[in-house]
Amino acid sequence: MFEAISLLAWLAATSGAPVPAVDPLTQPITTSRSAEWLAPAPPEKIYGNSYLVGFGGMSVALIDTGDGLVLVDGALPQAAPAILTNVRKLGFDPKDIKFILSTEPHFDHAGGLAALARDTGATVVASAGGIEGLKSGRHAADDPQLAYGGSWPAVTTATRVMADGEMLKLGKLGITAHATPGHTMGSMSWSWPACEGNQCKTIVFASSLNPVSADDYRFTSVAGTPFIAAFGQSYRTMDALACDVLISAHPDNAGEGRYNSKPGACRAYADRSRQALAKRLAAEKAGAAK
Repeated sequence: MFEAISLLAWLAATSGAPVPAVDPLTQPITTSRSAEWLAPAPPEKIYGNSYLVGFGGMSVALIDTGDGLVLVDGALPQAAPAILTNVRKLGFDPKDIKFILSTEPHFDHAGGLAALARDTGATVVASAGGIEGLKSGRHAADDPQLAYGGSWPAVTTATRVMADGEMLKLGKLGITAHATPGHTMGSMSWSWPACEGNQCKTIVFASSLNPVSADDYRFTSVAGTPFIAAFGQSYRTMDALACDVLISAHPDNAGEGRYNSKPGACRAYADRSRQALAKRLAAEKAGAAK
């Protein structure tokens, strides 16, 4: 369970100053890892039209299409102002953000989407299951992490559903959606070309493939069996993707700094999840046999 705390209200109360109006869409969600996830990091150019505007432990990407900007993921609710500040540091205007792509309906990656969409006027884009979760601000009924409880600011502005393999076009750029279920059934990864001169690279922003859950959940249960199959689908997708640069939703999962440009990065990303899932299933079966 995580707890929302109004830092501004606390500061005002302890100083004797009037309590300021608070923004309901950016109220902090704190966990044992939130400080690590939101460790400050400077905005960084990856290659060509693509940048990182997130944090030490939470990836947020920015794509300049030439006819508008695209943001990928929104981190925690309290991260939204810092994300927009990083966009400005790169010389861009947040009002030029036309779309915000979501990888999964969980508070750590989607918590900031409502504030970012409101402040930029952008349309939030996700899978059908992802959009359902973003609009509710809660875990899906089948989510392995459902028992954690909690909620995050729901997206109430414009949304767009995209299917596996569908391409989002803005200007001359096409961004392709890749269904990568398992961590959630609505998880989506995104890929696009980034060019410098005549040399182009394919960048993949991958959703989490971490087979984690609330304490009492079992992937070996009847409810968990579809998730095992979903992970398998995602591994095949990641194995087959053109992938010159990998960005993972949590940078440490990419295996190499804030992003990974080593050959085979996406396949290695899938392999790490394969191994983690196999270990998890073995532990569950061993526990059931006792």
